Amino acid sequence: MKPAYHTDPATMPLTDKPLLIVDADEVILRFAEGFDRFLRDRALFLDLVSYRLHGNVKRVDDRTPILDVEVSVLLDEFRADLDSLEAVEHAREVLAELRPSLAVVVLSNVSPAQAPPRLRNLAALGWDFPLVVNAGPKGAAVKSLAARAGKPAFFVDDIPQHLASAAESAPDVFRIHLIGDERLKPLLPASPHAHLRAEDWREAGAFIRARLPGG
Repeated sequence: MKPAYHTDPATMPLTDKPLLIVDADEVILRFAEGFDRFLRDRALFLDLVSYRLHGNVKRVDDRTPILDVEVSVLLDEFRADLDSLEAVEHAREVLAELRPSLAVVVLSNVSPAQAPPRLRNLAALGWDFPLVVNAGPKGAAVKSLAARAGKPAFFVDDIPQHLASAAESAPDVFRIHLIGDERLKPLLPASPHAHLRAEDWREAGAFIRARLPGG
């Protein structure tokens, strides 16, 4: 059966295996790098001076920022065919090692229209993970998924607000703060709501394995 996407986390079939919930962009997929390649084909580039896209997309010729509305249009165009992102370093091998011991679900803030190319991207990297389409804070979705899976459950995200939301809604879930792009790591402090700020997937994997049954 091909992986599917769900707009309601309550409809995601789960087993009693431990659960790993992962964000996509900058957690398992290199979004900033892919978006920058897309921009450079249009004589633009992503100037990562803060952890945001609006205000940081600039013209190559004079380094002036384009308007926020123009960034939004470019993002919509890029995300409409979001199937060419590369994997974050070490994500493929670590997830392959963990997969026999737990279920993996991708929880991503994309629209239903953007879900099929996201699944194609995952499949191209050898990942048959199901996808939950989310909007806004992720705590409620993390709670819904973890409540129907085995223990323990883990949630990995790069955005502190999502980790804070999960801490409030699902405090029993282990939370890992991980930022895949080296250029972005200095732009965000470690989340106080995470059990671990992982330097990379190898560190995150060791943390997860140590907490699995028999780990």
